[in-house]
Amino acid sequence: MGYSLFGTMVMLPMLVLACLLGSVFSNFSEEFDITWGDDRAKMLNNGEALTLSLDKNSGSGFQSKNEYLYGKFDIQLKLVPGNSAGTVSTYYLSSQGPNHDEIDFEFLGNLSGDPYIVHTNVYSQGKGDREQQFHLWFDPTQDFHTYSILWNPLHIVFYVDSTPIREFKNSEAMGVPYLDKQPMRVYSSLWDAEDWATRGGLIKTDWTQAPFITSFQNFKADACIQSSAPSSPSSPCSSLNSTASSSDRTWLYQELDLKSQKRLRRVQKKFMIYNYCTDSKRFPQGFPPECSKKSTKS
Repeated sequence: MGYSLFGTMVMLPMLVLACLLGSVFSNFSEEFDITWGDDRAKMLNNGEALTLSLDKNSGSGFQSKNEYLYGKFDIQLKLVPGNSAGTVSTYYLSSQGPNHDEIDFEFLGNLSGDPYIVHTNVYSQGKGDREQQFHLWFDPTQDFHTYSILWNPLHIVFYVDSTPIREFKNSEAMGVPYLDKQPMRVYSSLWDAEDWATRGGLIKTDWTQAPFITSFQNFKADACIQSSAPSSPSSPCSSLNSTASSSDRTWLYQELDLKSQKRLRRVQKKFMIYNYCTDSKRFPQGFPPECSKKSTKS
């Protein structure tokens, strides 16, 4: 199924010898460790690209060597083609422990011809249940597309090809814990979720199509790297290394301008298929505070 989108200062420690500018893509072998799946995860072209595969025995995954506290993270994915129902490809940031923070992109496989579903979620201090889902307006299996997470003290924004699809603002003033105290690593995985991922588990994985493969390239992190001393939320990055020079750190207090807000509303109106903030059956006693009109479009 095809869709058409719209009609239309932080000082660095002395040990840091160089900065990566925003236009530089990272080498996967330098930035990531393959953490599970044995040889199902492969570095290609001297680390310029990476693939994850899934068969009936196992999926695979990788994680960043660095931990970050705030950043703008971009990666290009080409998702599992064909009949991929039951598979899930993920790209997310997460801390560790029961009270962890997490920012999720999950791509739910589909029957051939059906639109791909992008599942997003935000956990703060171990509390999630903040799902929003979207149909993509293109076939994500035919070519690489860029999926981005902006995480700064003001808000979290999910982007697809530079188009914002979701915003989760800092609502600590309303008693909602924000993701500002725990550094997170970047993770990605490909795994079997046939019990729930496609129409509530009604459609099972067709293992005759295995191995399923998701491809990655062009990872870029303009971010604050966690060092030994934690940063104060009032002065983010002050005790952190950075992968970009201060002149390139516009993301740290970047907000959505009027044009971006308009694009966000149009995407949500046309392509959003689930929003926890409108699911009254799920919250009969009232919606979470961040869903209030006084708060943000979360």
